Amino acid sequence: MNEQTMKSYNLTKVLGIVLAIMGFFTAIHFLGMSFQSIGSDFSQNFEIAFGNPAIGLFIGLLGTAILQSSSTTTSMAVAAVAAGTITLENAIPVVMGANIGTTLTSTIVSMSYVTKTAEFKKAVVAGTSHDIFNVLTCIILFPLELKYGVLSQFSHSLASLFDLGTTSSSSTDKIFIYRFLDTIGGTLINWTGGYVLLIASIIGLFGTVKAISNISYNQLIGPTRARFEAIAFQNTFRSFGWGFLLTAVIQSSSITTSLIVPLAATGKVPVKRAFEFVIGSNIGTTITAILAALFKSEAAMSLAFAHFLFNMAGMILFIGVPLLRKLPLYLADKLGSIALRFKLSAFAYILVLFFVLPFTLIYFSKPKQQTTPTTSQEEVITNN
Repeated sequence: MNEQTMKSYNLTKVLGIVLAIMGFFTAIHFLGMSFQSIGSDFSQNFEIAFGNPAIGLFIGLLGTAILQSSSTTTSMAVAAVAAGTITLENAIPVVMGANIGTTLTSTIVSMSYVTKTAEFKKAVVAGTSHDIFNVLTCIILFPLELKYGVLSQFSHSLASLFDLGTTSSSSTDKIFIYRFLDTIGGTLINWTGGYVLLIASIIGLFGTVKAISNISYNQLIGPTRARFEAIAFQNTFRSFGWGFLLTAVIQSSSITTSLIVPLAATGKVPVKRAFEFVIGSNIGTTITAILAALFKSEAAMSLAFAHFLFNMAGMILFIGVPLLRKLPLYLADKLGSIALRFKLSAFAYILVLFFVLPFTLIYFSKPKQQTTPTTSQEEVITNN
């Protein structure tokens, strides 16, 4: 490849990622507009579905496990909060669930080593340490959020430091591009209706996140993978820092954490360093929600900060507290030993954690519909 061809290739990649980022912001804005246009009935259904924190948690988990993109799930939650469709308090459990759901990819990657006995256990430990870390963080913070609102209060305080206005419109009206998108979005809603724009926005959001991830990964990791392996895992700071940086740029913790599983399985990277990389990527993935909340409402920015605080709290708990530091890897190691002895248990773990448990709890947590009194019941009430 000559120099001129290389320049054209690089220019194409840069143009591609710029267009993908523009598409991401456009999809977020149209998503918020579609939520607002659909009306009160849709908002009431949202409130019923997400009014139960347990349902919100497992919808976030299940949705992200299916989409395989926590960035998409959290960005949708940010758009819904910005539009006023759901409250900050109801959206936080969705983000917690998304954090768990996104770990499915690295766990599935670890299952690809099931026929390689020498590498399988390390692969399972590296893959499931991400699951266990997020599950443990959720076990600690979910009840604290329900009881005291720790994440919602702290995130609201952080968001209040930014001059975002009281509503999404008051902040975005200052920017020409958003006025232009309002015009386009309004026209599309008039032509097709809010539901069509909602579906198109979700598809566009998912597609642009994937495009950003793939282009960034190919540019950053593809050509220099061997060098990356040599410099990124020399100590705790580098492992954490590279995990954060790559995920912040690539906007996909699924890709970056899946990258680490083969390295840990083959012994190129110690499992401890792989876990530190995973924690860094966990914080790096919060950048997407912050970008999605830019120029939106204070509530939307609060949700983005809640996502950040959730992952930061997990890092502080399981890296900063000596008694808890070894717990995620200890549990992952035990799980790896069981998986090595009973291969089917590893697949059962995936099926139960990511699909059976969410489906079951969502079903049994559904709000009971109030029954209207029958005619005979009404007569009894009237006579009394």
